[in-house]
Amino acid sequence: MTGSGPLALPGAFVGLLTASGALLMMLAVTDRRPAFRSRRHRLRRLLDAAGSPGTSVATLTATSAGLGLGGAAAMLLVTAVPAVALLAGVAAGALPFAVLARRAERRRRASAAAWPEAIDSLVSAVRAGLPLPEAVADLSRRGPEPLRPAFAGFEADYRALGAFGPALDALALRLADPVADRVVACLHVAREVGGTDLGRVLASLAALVRDDGRTRREIEARQSWTVSAARVAVAAPWLTLALLCLRPEAVRAYSSPEGAVLLVGAAAVSLVAYALMTRIARLPPEPRLRP
Repeated sequence: MTGSGPLALPGAFVGLLTASGALLMMLAVTDRRPAFRSRRHRLRRLLDAAGSPGTSVATLTATSAGLGLGGAAAMLLVTAVPAVALLAGVAAGALPFAVLARRAERRRRASAAAWPEAIDSLVSAVRAGLPLPEAVADLSRRGPEPLRPAFAGFEADYRALGAFGPALDALALRLADPVADRVVACLHVAREVGGTDLGRVLASLAALVRDDGRTRREIEARQSWTVSAARVAVAAPWLTLALLCLRPEAVRAYSSPEGAVLLVGAAAVSLVAYALMTRIARLPPEPRLRP
């Protein structure tokens, strides 16, 4: 019995080294850097789509973490329930991403509504005899307001490169819009093979874009009640819970392990239900001609 203590320490030490080595080998085999880069790329695209190209991903992450900690601390002071504070911190941390997604969707709708006017301006310039590159660059001054920055970038690229095709490709990447892909494809064909039907083709495209936008707006208006109902259904129970946590007996109940499990399970059910309802109400995105 006296020798069991000295022999147990080397055995535990060897076991710890073996487990550490196995963990390091597993981390070496499963490289997480591609997943991290993919997540960072998605956040970068979200910032660009929301009109915040000057904001870095690190700033967004730090803001989310700060709001999460602040929300958790504030809720802990108000309710004194750790599980409620944890859920409030998660909700507060997700707030910047929700705001950016809402802003990106608003910008997408404004851009979609502006495309028919932009195509009409392009048709008028082409029919007036303006050279095709100058007609596209002129949209940076006379085009719809939501699209002017993108066409200003096209003008800068064309002046710097002196090549119409690469500048058009950069414009399509900058806009990342299905309608932009169609317009760029029409301009590519007109530039490469020539022809006098570009004005008629663009006019037909403008009519199709108007009809498609009108149809999508009608469907979104009819389905908006689903999204509103989902938000009310998710928010109402948690507002009720916040009011209940002002009572001492509710604080004692939800501070127990069983209460914490109940709150976490209810939060998971609420998130799944909200995701399903919004997915049902979401229209499928229009396919793009290029990735």
